Amino acid sequence: MPGGLWVVIFLAGLVLLVISKTARVVPQQSAYVVERLGRYSRTLGAGFHILWPFLDSVQYKHSLKETAIDIPEQICITRDNVQVGVDGILYSKVLDPQRASYGISDYRFAITQLAQTALRSEIGKIELDRTFEERTNINSQVVNELDKATEPWGVKVLRYEIKNITPPKDVLAAMEKQMRAEREKRAVILTSEGERDAAINQAEGEKQQVIKASEAKKQQQINEAEGAASAIMAIASATADGLRKVAESTQIPGGYEAVQLRVAEQYITKFGELAKASNTLVLPANVSDVGSMLTLAMNMITKRSSPTSPGK
Repeated sequence: MPGGLWVVIFLAGLVLLVISKTARVVPQQSAYVVERLGRYSRTLGAGFHILWPFLDSVQYKHSLKETAIDIPEQICITRDNVQVGVDGILYSKVLDPQRASYGISDYRFAITQLAQTALRSEIGKIELDRTFEERTNINSQVVNELDKATEPWGVKVLRYEIKNITPPKDVLAAMEKQMRAEREKRAVILTSEGERDAAINQAEGEKQQVIKASEAKKQQQINEAEGAASAIMAIASATADGLRKVAESTQIPGGYEAVQLRVAEQYITKFGELAKASNTLVLPANVSDVGSMLTLAMNMITKRSSPTSPGK
């Protein structure tokens, strides 16, 4: 092969090498850290960039997207000395590529270790029964602790989420028994409260029934009394009208004799009924003197009908 061709191939290879060392295309949401002769030079954003050949070099490449970091399961001891396995996931984002490159050698590993340490500390502050209901508070406390530590590294911890809290099997069995007992206790309480309410309602119903019955009886007695009073008034009024008419009839011709006859008939009739009702009679001395009885009755009628009678 001629020597000139080797020169051309060598120059072409050199040009390709220079181009590969000088031209850089940075993707969107990425940042490249450039060093010049071993020292920090600048940070390249998204787009096309030209570097000084053999002087500039890209040493670190960072993604500016939000990144999820899996936190492995670890054993934590609660405040009541129970061991639980806890794992989680952490979300972080690089804000300053320069500090993320030179502030720490491996920020992902460091964040993972800090997350585990902070989680153990927070779990140790609470009892086992509260670990499940305090997950949100634990997550926020871990984020606060990590955010303080990662600020010099140019990394922002956005949030932390606990994935699983796994107590030992014997503790799980005890917790299930406790929850079962608690449910049975609530069922017994609800049953007793229902029976109590039913008894109260029944007693209240019986009370209202007695009250209504007494009010009905009272109203019945009032109605009967008013009816009896009305009947007495009607009888008295009818009797008064009858006596008045009898008294008026004695003033007409033949009326006096008719009244005598009526009185005599009533006397004899009642005396006969009295004799039939009992075999033993206690009679006044003048019971057989019908004439005296008629005279007495007519004198009373005459007095009632006289204009000078006190009843007028």
